[in-house]
Amino acid sequence: MSYSFLRPLLFTLDPEQAHCAAFAALDAGASLGLARHFAGALPPPRAIEVMGLYFRNRVGLAAGLDKNAAHLSSLAQLGFGFIEVGTLTPKAQPGNPRPRMFRLPEHEALINRLGFNNDGVDAAAPRLQRRNIGIPVGVNIGKNALTPIERAAEDYLIALRAVHATADYITVNISSPNTKNLRDLQAPDSVAALVRTLAQENRVLSQSSGARRPLAVKIAPDLDDGMIGDIVAAIIDAGGDAIIANNTTIDRTAVAGHRFAAESGGLSGAPLTRRADAVLAQAVKAAAGRVPVIGVGGIMSADDALRKLDLGAALIQIYTGLIYRGPGFVGDLVRALDARA
Repeated sequence: MSYSFLRPLLFTLDPEQAHCAAFAALDAGASLGLARHFAGALPPPRAIEVMGLYFRNRVGLAAGLDKNAAHLSSLAQLGFGFIEVGTLTPKAQPGNPRPRMFRLPEHEALINRLGFNNDGVDAAAPRLQRRNIGIPVGVNIGKNALTPIERAAEDYLIALRAVHATADYITVNISSPNTKNLRDLQAPDSVAALVRTLAQENRVLSQSSGARRPLAVKIAPDLDDGMIGDIVAAIIDAGGDAIIANNTTIDRTAVAGHRFAAESGGLSGAPLTRRADAVLAQAVKAAAGRVPVIGVGGIMSADDALRKLDLGAALIQIYTGLIYRGPGFVGDLVRALDARA
C-alpha cells in the first residue's frame, strides 16, 4: 500500500495520534522485515567520515521524531545513514499542554510546541545500549523546563554523563523555541561558557571510557545574520565538534493568513527551506572547515538535499519531509546524493 494512499488517512488523525499510529505500523512491518522494502534498492554503503565517525550515507533523521530511542531498529530499515534521538532531559517531563502540534498541508509544514516531552535520559539509556543497527546514533540533550536558565549547564552535564556511554555523538539543543528562555543560551558568551563546560566534561568521560563522543551544537534559524558567525566561532573555540543548522523557526511570514499561523511553537517544512539554507551557508562560511556543519530544515525534495551539500553541509537530516513524503523518501534521497558523489 503506497504512502500516497495512507497519508490522507493519517492526516485525519490528530498529529500526535498519527505519529503513534505510524510508528506502530512501522514497528509491525519492521518486525517482519518488511519496512526495509520502503527504501528500495540502495547504493552500496560508503565510508563517509564526519566528526571522526563513519556513515554509510549522508541522510540522517533529525531529533524530535524518535524522542525516546524506542524505534531505532524500525527506522534503520528505512535506509538512514544515521539517526538522532531526543531531545532527552535529565528528568522525564510531559511537555507542553495539548494540542501542541499542527499541520499546515497547504504549505507542507508543521508547527510544534511539544516542549521536550520525553521519558528522561535514564529510561532511554538501556534502549540505546541494546541497539544493534550498524549506523551511528546521536543523542540530542536539553534542559528540563523547570530548571532555571541560570542552572541550565547542570542539566546538560547530567544528560551528557547519562548518555555518553551509549551515544555515538551528542547534540546540545539550545535552539528549541518551546522551552522558556532556552534560546538565550545562543548568545556568544553564553554558548561559549556552556560548550566549554560540556567539552571539558566530555574529554574527561572520553578519556576514562576510551570512547570519544563528538559534541555538536544545534542552532536556530532566527538568529540575526550578524550574530551567526560570532556564535559559530564561539562554539568552535569552546570545543564544539560540529554545528547543526537549523532548528525550527518562530517566523510566520511564509504562512501568514493560515488558520494556525498564530499558534506558538516552531515552524518546520517547506516554509523553512530558504532561511535554513541561508543560515547553513553562513555557518559553513564561519566554520571555515574547522568543524563540519550538518544541514537541516526544509528538505522536501532531492533538490533541496543536494542544495544543502552544495552549500557545504557534510550531512543532512530530515523530519517534516518524511511526514509529508513518506518512508520511501529516505531511499530517494540516498540515491540522489549517491549519484552526485
